[in-house]
Amino acid sequence: MPADARLVLASASPRRRDLLTGIGFPPDAIAPTDIDETERAGELPRDLALRLTLGKLSAATGHDDAYVLASDTVVGVGRRILPKTETEDEARACLALISGRNHRVFTGVAVRAPDGRVSSRLSMTRVAVKRLSAQEIDEYIASGEWQGKAGGYGIQGRFGAHIIQITGSYTGVMGLPVYETRQLLIGLGYRPGSAS
Repeated sequence: MPADARLVLASASPRRRDLLTGIGFPPDAIAPTDIDETERAGELPRDLALRLTLGKLSAATGHDDAYVLASDTVVGVGRRILPKTETEDEARACLALISGRNHRVFTGVAVRAPDGRVSSRLSMTRVAVKRLSAQEIDEYIASGEWQGKAGGYGIQGRFGAHIIQITGSYTGVMGLPVYETRQLLIGLGYRPGSAS
């Protein structure tokens, strides 16, 4: 691998950027992609997460000299895929569905090396949520934290107070499983700070 290879994050998510920086892998550039994220008929949450991740990686063109990293998060209740909530009604429906039960968060991560090799992983985390009162749902909706979040919540904010237990990757629920990410990057030959 070239010693000066950069790391490009194919995501506009500030959480993903901060998580990468937090493990000593700060991205040299941010290059978000725009793909169709519509689920396919009968598609399972885990399959959608990996397909979108690889789709975003494929769409991140023009960075042949860099390591490119893409990721996507999907929340599922059974076989059902919850949306990335854009309206209060969507958020309320998601919160009502996950209230008092377990759900799963699937986060895919994929890396393309400068030589074209691609590696990917899928993180699955089980999340148990307390039974939410109408007031708790109203208060969370009023916070605005649900906007654009898979499943209608962000674990790192106010909603964390309603989570009883997680089994798996906390950072995966945030949007980037840092253990898997580090393993992929190092496995493909990336060394942090090599582009400086």
